[in-house]
Amino acid sequence: MCNFDNSWYHPGRSRALQLLWFFLGLPLLRCPLIPFSGFRVWLLRLFGATVGEGVVIKPGVRVKYPWHLTVGNDSWIGEDCWIDNLTGVRIGSNVCLSQCCYLCTGNHDWKDPAFGLIAEPIELGDGCWIGARALIAPGVVVGACAIAAAGSVIRKNIPNFEIHAGQPGCLRTSALHQLRPI
Repeated sequence: MCNFDNSWYHPGRSRALQLLWFFLGLPLLRCPLIPFSGFRVWLLRLFGATVGEGVVIKPGVRVKYPWHLTVGNDSWIGEDCWIDNLTGVRIGSNVCLSQCCYLCTGNHDWKDPAFGLIAEPIELGDGCWIGARALIAPGVVVGACAIAAAGSVIRKNIPNFEIHAGQPGCLRTSALHQLRPI
């Protein structure tokens, strides 16, 4: 770790705004004493997130950098989800992130002596469902109306209308195409 260097990375906003988010915005976002989802949506927008209409954000949600977050209309972000977004995370419309999901856009190159930081965006397509305690790895695209089952570790893209489950997540069924999209 003595060679670790991520000096190339910049979060995209001033140090002052980052500190304001970490010491004021994030604690308010996570606070279980504030029962109103609308307040959390307003707070994320205030700090630069793009959040659509009808979005529900439950208590305990963590967002590293709101200015790297885009959420479509009528989506649900469940209790204690962690959006660890060093770079962009795009959540489509009518998406359900169940409780304790972890969206991680950052990793490290274990082959690099400097343990180099890798940051890749995540995209969740319209109508997809991320089950409770699922992990979505950097660079993953979850297709429209696809499902990542509860507890899954998703390291590769999930095509539209497929269900992936397990550790690592793999195809369980692709019969969802017979269902009518939301």
